Amino acid sequence: MQALGVVPRLFPLIETGQKTSTIRWRETRIEPGYMRYVCDGEATKTAIVWVVRCTDLPLSQAAAFVGREADWPKDVMLEGMREHYPEIEWTDVVQIVEHLTPAETAGRPDFPA
Repeated sequence: MQALGVVPRLFPLIETGQKTSTIRWRETRIEPGYMRYVCDGEATKTAIVWVVRCTDLPLSQAAAFVGREADWPKDVMLEGMREHYPEIEWTDVVQIVEHLTPAETAGRPDFPA
């Protein structure tokens, strides 16, 4: 199963279903299907989600794409992304990974036991 690490402060948002997408830059490519989030520093904390869509586009378009443009104006978005990717630029292409919540995923008939 494909896996992605996530910083501890964001992990609870994945668990509760408030976070249903992630933006990645120059990391392992994710494909639609099952994916396991692993909480950085606490490998026993995991959440399985069903990835429904992966899209590549410039960082400048990412907030609007996931419906968060009001929350993430350019300066906020760039500062937040540079927390994880110090060299990222506004025009760099990122991968947006969209997924079901863990609860929705667990309801799939083919959910791995």
